Amino acid sequence: MTWRPTIAALTGLCLALTTAPGPAGAAPPAPRRAAHVNVHTYPLAGPPGAPPGVCPGGTGYGPPLPAGSVFATKIQGGFSFLEGPVWIAEGGYLLMSDMAAGTGPYNVQPSTIRRFTPPSTFDTFIADSGSNGLALSPDAQQIIAATHDQRNVSAYRLSDRTRSTVAADYQGRAFNSPNDVTVRSDGVVYFTDPNFQRGNRPDQMSGRTSVFRVSGGQVSLVDDRLRQPNGIALSPDGGTLYVGAYSENKIYKYVVQPDGSTGARSVFVNYLGGPDGVTVDCAGNVYWASGSDGLIHVYSPSGAQLGTIRSGGAGTTNVAFGGPDRQTLYITSGRTNDSGLYSIRLNVPGYPY
Repeated sequence: MTWRPTIAALTGLCLALTTAPGPAGAAPPAPRRAAHVNVHTYPLAGPPGAPPGVCPGGTGYGPPLPAGSVFATKIQGGFSFLEGPVWIAEGGYLLMSDMAAGTGPYNVQPSTIRRFTPPSTFDTFIADSGSNGLALSPDAQQIIAATHDQRNVSAYRLSDRTRSTVAADYQGRAFNSPNDVTVRSDGVVYFTDPNFQRGNRPDQMSGRTSVFRVSGGQVSLVDDRLRQPNGIALSPDGGTLYVGAYSENKIYKYVVQPDGSTGARSVFVNYLGGPDGVTVDCAGNVYWASGSDGLIHVYSPSGAQLGTIRSGGAGTTNVAFGGPDRQTLYITSGRTNDSGLYSIRLNVPGYPY
């Protein structure tokens, strides 16, 4: 997700890998455990990269789109700036972040989690959530949220909406503004940390915008060579991590090891529209929202473009599959202060965030 009116100026990035030290000139302290981690390790249930129970193994799928270019239907507009849709199967509803313009001395954007219950009901689920991208814990009892208000990753329990911390900082330094998040079915969390929602708060990452991993309560660096990493997702087999670098106009992929650590990075696709949020279907096809051209670009696991989905004008931010059979693609899209929710029926089921 990008909030165009308040994007901070880009700064140079330093090269670092998963085992890299902190910012230049600082001694590398011991790995820091995340405070109050509320994402536990669960036995694998189905493919290790897909949310548990979403994608049954061994199922064959045909083409995901009914045509090469299709149009989504608008459900409702008039929101501030929608982001991070996530489908809650148990309740049969969709949650999404709605961000307003920055306020206060640090120009931090307030955010509310809205709920959409099909076919047409909208209400407030969590006020003052401070959230951007949303995902689900493996047991589907918590929302895992990239929360820029506290510059951390949080968990909101669905039953009572209480908040806890998944990732507080990295080596004692505050993140920029966590943006999007994905969760492996064994509880390993990956998230992006550009500076789009940092506002006027101090930069503690020495100009770096990065991707991080949380495993066993410890926060580790995946990569800080990316310029404004944005959307993030895992392949169904858990072997590939996709990350969109918004300011490079590229989508990268990383080899993921069984323990959750990442290996070699390569270019998945050279993008054309500014890669924002993303989801994946059960055949491994990748659906990437474009902030500038307003399209969802659909790619095969090999990186071949399969088609596009249009949801309106510019400002398409994110996507998620939902509905009883998980074959309805929900799209958040639109201009600031007239952001809307769209949907389209597709041929292949997919991830709920």
